[in-house]
Amino acid sequence: MHKKGHYGAALLGYAPLGTIVLAAGFDAAAVAGGVVTVALAMVPDLDMKIPGVSHRGPTHTVHFALSVGLGIGLLAGTLLVVAGAPVAAAVGATVFMFATGALAIGSHIAADALTPMGVTPLGADGPHYSVGVARAANPLANYGLLALGIAAVAVGMVVAEVVATA
Repeated sequence: MHKKGHYGAALLGYAPLGTIVLAAGFDAAAVAGGVVTVALAMVPDLDMKIPGVSHRGPTHTVHFALSVGLGIGLLAGTLLVVAGAPVAAAVGATVFMFATGALAIGSHIAADALTPMGVTPLGADGPHYSVGVARAANPLANYGLLALGIAAVAVGMVVAEVVATA
C-alpha cells in the first residue's frame, strides 16, 4: 500500500483502542494515540532508504512492531516521570503507547499483506502471507482503506460518547 492506505489502516487498527480510551474519559490520550499511530504508519517503509535492508524485510515483522511499541511506550513513560507525573500515570501511558506503537506497525504489515507481494511477518524464515486483493499502487484500495480508517474512528467517537454518557 501507499501512504494514504497505510494512514487508513493505522486509523482502522487504532480505532478500537482509541474508543476504549476515549470512553474512559482520557480524551487527550485518545487524540495523542491517534496522532502517534498516524505518525508511525509509514515507519516500516524506511527500509527503502536504508542500503542493504530489503523492502518488506525486518521492518515488516512482528518483532519490529513489538520493538517500536516498546520504544514508544518507554519514551512516553519516561517523559511523564521526568515531568513529575504520578507513577501510575507513567505506567498507564507506557502500556497505552506500547499498544499504540505496536498497532501502528502491525497495521502497516497487515495492509501490505493485502497486496500480491505480501509480507513475512515472522521473519525471513517464517510463512509468507499475501491476500492479493490489490496492488500497492491501486488508488481505489488506498483511498478505500483511508475511508475505512476515518469511518472507524468516527464510529468509535460516537460509541465512546454513548458509553461515557450511559
